Amino acid sequence: MAKATPQIFRYLKKYQEDPRSRIFAPLAEAYRKAGLLNEAVEIAREGLKMHPTFVGGKVALARALFDKQLYEEVLSELASVVRDVPDNLLAQRLVADSALMMGRLAEALSHYKMLLYFSPTDQETMKLVAELEIQAYEKGVLVLQTDPAAAEIASAKGLSGFHAADIEAKRKAWIRKVEALQQMLLKVEKYRAHSSPD
Repeated sequence: MAKATPQIFRYLKKYQEDPRSRIFAPLAEAYRKAGLLNEAVEIAREGLKMHPTFVGGKVALARALFDKQLYEEVLSELASVVRDVPDNLLAQRLVADSALMMGRLAEALSHYKMLLYFSPTDQETMKLVAELEIQAYEKGVLVLQTDPAAAEIASAKGLSGFHAADIEAKRKAWIRKVEALQQMLLKVEKYRAHSSPD
């Protein structure tokens, strides 16, 4: 059974001394690490009432929600964070992992690619993106295939009358082009990372 730790008592004392401080975020994280997930969620939500735009508080709440497998709530809590602070890698990872756990492959892939953009040498994420891209292409869930605007353009150009084999051939050609572009962008980012002055 989970129990309070010295770290929790230390943060809790500070929080009780000043309930308006941002100490609620590390306190929530300490609760989470101790396995006291309900307490972590409760203290994070309380703190966010006073500091609704505090990114550290939102991330602390999202981590506890993720551990409780409340993935939809994680996405909701972090939507503004990944939009306004896209280089917050922990938030991007939580959103990506949550979307993946919910079977939202294209959304997960988008956030894993954002992680890779900010951390291009992350081998684990690189492998994961490659695997998910294969799955996404096989399931036909990538934007290339499901984007309504693209479908509208295809229809206007008379592409919708193509046979299934023609469409599949065109889809594979587009995939090759996109993959080549992605590889090129990765090389550019790696070059920039290595050539930037310290």
